[in-house]
Amino acid sequence: MLNKSRESRTSTDDLAFFVRVAALESLTAAARELGLSLPAVSKRLSQLEQRLGVQLLRRTTRRLELTAEGKRYLDGARPLLDQLAELEESVSGQTAVLRGSLNINASFGFGRRHVAPCISRFAALHPEVSLSLQLSSQPLNFLDAHIDIDIRIGEPPDARLMARKLRTNPRVLCCAPDYAERCGLPASIAALAQHNCILLRQYESDFALWRLSNGEQQLTQKVHGSLITNDGEVAMQYAMDGHGILLRSWWDAQHSIERGELLHVLPEWSAVDGDIFAVWRPQRQLPARISAFVDFLQSAL
Repeated sequence: MLNKSRESRTSTDDLAFFVRVAALESLTAAARELGLSLPAVSKRLSQLEQRLGVQLLRRTTRRLELTAEGKRYLDGARPLLDQLAELEESVSGQTAVLRGSLNINASFGFGRRHVAPCISRFAALHPEVSLSLQLSSQPLNFLDAHIDIDIRIGEPPDARLMARKLRTNPRVLCCAPDYAERCGLPASIAALAQHNCILLRQYESDFALWRLSNGEQQLTQKVHGSLITNDGEVAMQYAMDGHGILLRSWWDAQHSIERGELLHVLPEWSAVDGDIFAVWRPQRQLPARISAFVDFLQSAL
């Protein structure tokens, strides 16, 4: 009986281990994430394959590739691990104390300024929850990224995911006072074509097309500029330095506008595709720690 119990625990651990290795497609990355040495990870994978009697992963010079048996094992492992997590959550959820781990992803700028302080305060209230914050510049695949909650800015996600809007966040036009003094301010959306615009290239968007609305009318204007970046903080610094007009999220520009460091350009116009969402995978039994954190974040924002 003892041997069967030990084997059951080992099999469950192996499932979780294999899912992470397959998602990362690299033994080195898996060793780094799991806090193990590369030989230890390689040995554990070999032992798992020996126990099952099949090869699960094919090692190439660049990455790991799933064999047919590995794909079947991975496809079966994910729902089993989800069911186990739901079972443990349904049991532990009977108590008032939140427990378990919570893996959160957010964009670099918004994550540093707003999500990280919220996590710090949430951790003080719920010391039994282990919290991990990952900052990235791209939307993540939930299965591959091993993320519980993704904080996204932009359009709502597709219907296969659950989402809650945390705050309305229009993108607004702004520029430094010295740019306005040198070049003047546009009197219309069409006049933006005559100005140097700071372009923020993120994801695969058509970043030189600015879509703006005044509540009654929607216009699309092609803009150009001498400065392009994929980092919001860099774009804000370019604007503060007086290089041109920037279309930036209200959460980032608001304080600079209120302090007079930036001017709100054409304030009746804004882009409405910058709202902030918390996104998670649909689950039969949503872990209490996920709903509690989303509630806390929405209240804080």
